[in-house]
Amino acid sequence: MHDLIAISPLGATRPRIDSHGPVTLTEVTDRALASVAARLGHEAQANALVASLIGAQAPGPARMGGETLMAFWMGPDQWMLDAPIDSHEDLAERIKAEAKGSASVTDQTGAWCRFDLSGDGLADVFERLTNANTRAFTGGEAQRAAVEHMGCFLLCHSPRHISVIGPRSSAGSLHHALLTAIRSAH
Repeated sequence: MHDLIAISPLGATRPRIDSHGPVTLTEVTDRALASVAARLGHEAQANALVASLIGAQAPGPARMGGETLMAFWMGPDQWMLDAPIDSHEDLAERIKAEAKGSASVTDQTGAWCRFDLSGDGLADVFERLTNANTRAFTGGEAQRAAVEHMGCFLLCHSPRHISVIGPRSSAGSLHHALLTAIRSAH
């Protein structure tokens, strides 16, 4: 019998938390992710599926929505759904069952890493990392952006709380870039 130990994207047994000045950078490891892409001719059904899952209108371009089960727009008729892993470990399978062939659903939990930045002056941090206009973020924005040459998603929960979702294979580089920008800004 193998004794496997889960590790975070940064390679530790617990999520890493760094603080500098007014900003805290937190590695988030307790979320399940699944992508949903409408199949040709089933766009309306896929849109309705996402809306029913999150209990709100399916997010449009550059938006996110929902509470416990949240979705953000990835492209035309494509969304990423996000939920607590403790209660939604089988998120992709649940969505597939409800989709009934109207959408292609893929488990994305192990493919991405997430870092949450919280505190004051986040726009000062992000202007050192990306050309996304985070200074205009008010809450609810979900924007694809390059962060240090990595394709990432910026999710604005509020001007004081922004999540960065990036490729898990680049977690160390992304963490370093975020922490360097925080130190530079504050």
